[in-house]
Amino acid sequence: MIIPAFDFLEGKAVRLYQGNYLHKKFYNINLYEHFIEYKKKGVKIIHLVDLNGTKNVEKRQLKLFKEIISYTKIPIQIGGGIRTEKDINTLFELGFKRVVIGSSAVTNKMEVKKWFKIYGSNKIVLALDVNIINNEKKILINGWLQETNSTLEEIIDFFSSENLKHVLCTDISKDGTLSGPNTILYKEIVRRFKHIQFQASGGVSSISDIFSLKKTGVSSVIVGRSLLEKRFTIKEALKCWQNE
Repeated sequence: MIIPAFDFLEGKAVRLYQGNYLHKKFYNINLYEHFIEYKKKGVKIIHLVDLNGTKNVEKRQLKLFKEIISYTKIPIQIGGGIRTEKDINTLFELGFKRVVIGSSAVTNKMEVKKWFKIYGSNKIVLALDVNIINNEKKILINGWLQETNSTLEEIIDFFSSENLKHVLCTDISKDGTLSGPNTILYKEIVRRFKHIQFQASGGVSSISDIFSLKKTGVSSVIVGRSLLEKRFTIKEALKCWQNE
């Protein structure tokens, strides 16, 4: 699938360069019109990130997200600072279909394992952001400010016992750069973890990037900045994915 993505900071659509809050670009878009078009063209799911919530849970943009939920029937997965059962329940009560768990999957593994039991593997996406050095995929947390000793493979293995299904994997060197995706990474992890539906994220700038990612075997491609900047249309992206 093609999954259009929107990051929000202080109520506005924004893209960060490699996760850096100091290197950001705001976009003046009519979200309602985007969602109408996506529904018409056949988009199956949308990805949202609450960048305020990522930095401070108390500043979660709930009013904005309640409004967004009210004007689209497209299922939405949301991430950004989700650290407690209360956070998850609040978002599901608003109407979100999946929650995206990042840092907690590393720092609070047993609690997250419990969430899989409570909500089921189809409701939880693990967002694993990696910094790759000498092919070692070290996971970064807390808005990519902190590198951990955990690797991508270790975390997937740990949660596979809970029927882990959805993993959003980002090579942080690619995020927001429009420099092309890391297809080598996705080929490798798709081959190793056949039970996982991977969502590839980072670096997509052209239709040919989508074509390349489809060939790696990933289940979905997250497309953010390239759609916002009209590098291609959602219609072109969906057609490429379906026709490859």
